[in-house]
Amino acid sequence: MITPSSLVLALLQAAAAYGYANPGSCSGACNIHDPALIRRDDGTYFRFSTGNLISFATSSSIEGPWTPRGSVLPADGSRIPNSGSKDPWAPDVHKVGNLYHVYYSVSAFGTQDSSIGLASSRTMEPGTWTDNGAIGVTSRNGKQYNAIDANLLVDGHNKYMTFGSFWQDIFQVTLTPDAKRATSAAVNVAFDPAGTHAVEGPYLFKYNNLYYLFYSWGSCCHYDTQRPAPGQEYKIKVCRSNSPRGNFVDANGVPCTQGGGTVVLESHDNVYGPGGQGVYDDPTHGPVLYYHYVDTNIGYADGQKLFGWNTLDFSSGWPRV
Repeated sequence: MITPSSLVLALLQAAAAYGYANPGSCSGACNIHDPALIRRDDGTYFRFSTGNLISFATSSSIEGPWTPRGSVLPADGSRIPNSGSKDPWAPDVHKVGNLYHVYYSVSAFGTQDSSIGLASSRTMEPGTWTDNGAIGVTSRNGKQYNAIDANLLVDGHNKYMTFGSFWQDIFQVTLTPDAKRATSAAVNVAFDPAGTHAVEGPYLFKYNNLYYLFYSWGSCCHYDTQRPAPGQEYKIKVCRSNSPRGNFVDANGVPCTQGGGTVVLESHDNVYGPGGQGVYDDPTHGPVLYYHYVDTNIGYADGQKLFGWNTLDFSSGWPRV
């Protein structure tokens, strides 16, 4: 007997058998890590990324040409007191009211000495950013979570922040109406009990009244010196729910808190280790999955990672590129 769930799974398996589409074209400044994408009301695309105190570039199209515009944070770094890196990671950008918010992570690689901060601007132009400092989501050794890789979902009047990396993986808090401070305790929404709990970089996206939790699974970095075993490199997975607050399951019905997760995009052809993703509902292309990856024809170093994007098809109820 064919059930709705088995039909969906068969469609996903059939789609995977045909392979993945190549990334969309990119020109100009395309070497980035952890992209975050938004389109300003005048049609200008802004793309933020890790490095250079949260660097950003602009373009008239998602395809480019991308032009570097500078840094979000000042030369002396974030206001957040932290013993880790002074060069923040993993930006996330959204418009809240009349302000553009860029959330960032201050941490040291592989540690829980981490905080999530916020910078804001009315225009996103160089020199207009205000660093608001920490938003009240921090972690130290002994916490269940690592307070990095923040992502905001604005759902009507409600603001949800999903975040996390390894340890017990992905958590969520609610935020104040202005999305500047956390207002609730952190709740676990995704956990892979196997291995090193290699889950991070969540992105919560609402589509057709369902909530899709995208995340990166596997080893993200240092591929030029520490290549992971085949299949253990970065890939993008997803679970979904009727609620933004949890009970996310994959296409097989396995809870995301019990190791569930349906693969959306993984290594193929010369594309290796796609991840650090977000989703943007583009006025031209519709829902777009964007991410970084390495082109094996070029090299595996972190500094060689490229901006990639693909349109998403939700026709089966589950996103596929």
